[in-house]
Amino acid sequence: MYVKAVFRRFDVTELDSPDYRVSDLVAGFDTGAARGRDVFTIRDLTKEFAVSARTLRFYEEKGLLEPTRRGEQRLYSRRDRARLAYVLAGKQVGFSLEEVREMLDLYDLGDGQVTQLKVALAKFGERIERLEKQKTDIDRVVAELVRASDVMKAKLAGAAPGKVGTGFPSSVATKE
Repeated sequence: MYVKAVFRRFDVTELDSPDYRVSDLVAGFDTGAARGRDVFTIRDLTKEFAVSARTLRFYEEKGLLEPTRRGEQRLYSRRDRARLAYVLAGKQVGFSLEEVREMLDLYDLGDGQVTQLKVALAKFGERIERLEKQKTDIDRVVAELVRASDVMKAKLAGAAPGKVGTGFPSSVATKE
């Protein structure tokens, strides 16, 4: 439950892209435009996932998607569509493309996704730990900036108009 709550904090709705959550993908992802379809064009996927054709070609170049070709046209399978959803969800929560690839490539082991789920769970735990540390570091820095701001405000409030001290002892402040 905690993992789901952490990932729900990372919406990319400000980028006008669909909100594909890692937790939803783990539970099973086969809704919307995919229902009853086996083949998707580049236009279908760019529209559904709010990504550019260039992005899809980049993921293809990186080996994350493997569309078939009919002449010049790329045709994406249900598998490609699912992989794209996983890539976007993984990026949304801060995984690198290489980390996403490692998790995706474990799907084909034929063990009912047991290895994939174990590896993903370990990576999720590591990511949560890193984010919690970053959050602690950010909270510490914010608290220090608030304290420094409060000191500056107090100095400004107590200073005569046009006269604000340097914060240094007078012997240091007057030497030039």
